[in-house]
Amino acid sequence: MASSSLFQGSPFTFKCKRSGSYPPPKSNALPNHLNIKAQSKPESPITHNNSVPPHSKQRRPADENIREEARRINVDHRHQFSAKYVPFNADPSSTESYSLDEIVYRSRSGGLLDVQHDMEALKKYDGGYWRNLFDSRVGKTTWPYGSGVWSKKEWVLPEIDSDDIVSAFEGNSNLFWAERFGKKYLGMNDLWVKHCGISHTGSFKDLGMTVLVSQVNRLRKMERPVVGVGCASTGDTSAALSAYCASAGIPSIVFLPANRISIAQLVQPIANGAFVLSIDTDFDGCMHLIREVTAELPIYLANSLNSLRLEGQKTAAIEILQQFDWEVPDWVIVPGGNLGNIYAFYKGFRMCKDLGLVDRIPRLVCAQAANANPLYLYYKSGWKEFEPIRAKTTFASAIQIGDPVSIDRAVFALQNSDGIVEEATEEELMDAMAQADSTGMFICPHTGVALSALIKLRNSGVIKPTDRTVVVSTAHGLKFTQSKTDYHSGAIKDMACRYANPPVQVKADFGSVMDVLKKYLLSQAPKH
Repeated sequence: MASSSLFQGSPFTFKCKRSGSYPPPKSNALPNHLNIKAQSKPESPITHNNSVPPHSKQRRPADENIREEARRINVDHRHQFSAKYVPFNADPSSTESYSLDEIVYRSRSGGLLDVQHDMEALKKYDGGYWRNLFDSRVGKTTWPYGSGVWSKKEWVLPEIDSDDIVSAFEGNSNLFWAERFGKKYLGMNDLWVKHCGISHTGSFKDLGMTVLVSQVNRLRKMERPVVGVGCASTGDTSAALSAYCASAGIPSIVFLPANRISIAQLVQPIANGAFVLSIDTDFDGCMHLIREVTAELPIYLANSLNSLRLEGQKTAAIEILQQFDWEVPDWVIVPGGNLGNIYAFYKGFRMCKDLGLVDRIPRLVCAQAANANPLYLYYKSGWKEFEPIRAKTTFASAIQIGDPVSIDRAVFALQNSDGIVEEATEEELMDAMAQADSTGMFICPHTGVALSALIKLRNSGVIKPTDRTVVVSTAHGLKFTQSKTDYHSGAIKDMACRYANPPVQVKADFGSVMDVLKKYLLSQAPKH
């Protein structure tokens, strides 16, 4: 089984950017097995003194693409790092495990699985090593490390050959300083929004799907019985799955709840050539059906029940730390539906702490829509007993889930991060979305749920004005233009739409236009 080099010729210089908060590096030199001597072929020498001669990398031949270049200069270090499936949160005495090349979604007891990395192998290199390695890959086009996910390949799918990876260079998304929103509405000056929706298909789902479809690509090359990949979806999962499968030439099958997702979300899997089934049920019903189907047919399950997805999603947490120069924020607020993402963020932060990149993890908040709030109800009960619910319709359609698959993962993440669960009504989430948009953002309703949670926690004093806080935005606002249009036109029944900004109808003459403009400008004048 082939594996990629840690570096594949990508030039970088190892130098510590910070000191004091972290333990000193075990060694400034690269391990002997990773020192690559200069050769006649156009690759970048990495020397013992950690310096790279300027302009040492020649441009690849014009008839060679970046995948072919990576294949040519590959150095095999497959013995270094590995990962396997284990039962989630299993007893330490458990010996149950599975290769990632097996098609398995549940443990023998029927519980969730988790991807467990060989932490002892990873710990042979200190936090400074990993920080510098990950930082060196940001913004490059070296295959596959230009991706925000695959720049952390050793922590994601360490044994996959880079030639099997299916990537759109996803990740590396904007960490937006929400200066005006924080100042105007919350009295905060260190509020940030991680725009995971600024991605290939417009949602954070790309981060997990590149990992899952890459593994399927590998399995098909190994002639494993996989004829296609299937998912149940409220929109974004199907968009990501269909795009990555189309890129790899793998059939994709999508189960969608009829009349419950936006046209913008529906058109994506259709345009990407997926086989789309519109089913007269909700997401939970679609999820039940896809699990039955994948148990009978050689279709690989792509929902977050499959723990491979979370390996990609956890890299967004590592990106946040990178973007703060490896300083840990106080709070991270994540919208929650099927609840895999809150665990993925926890896992990313926890790996960074365990491997010495940072010295703590942030407190996590999971934000749910009040119309689909089983985790919130469980939290408010003191974690006494979880009860699935029948989710009601919510503008935050991607989290309209009443029986989340990853409930146990979410509880584990929250309990181990001193976490909180908060909820938002339909009016609260739509108002928060409108407020955010009015300060220069253009967010989805799910991000409105997270911002509503922030507003409540800030008003109650739980989050302090000086706390560095990150709100995770999960999808692009352009997927939800109808809900925004309805809000600003005042067309939502029983909703005040307090921040609506409808167009002003005016006659086509100079005097009428001047009258309207003067009135508007007077209303905007500073109040003294």
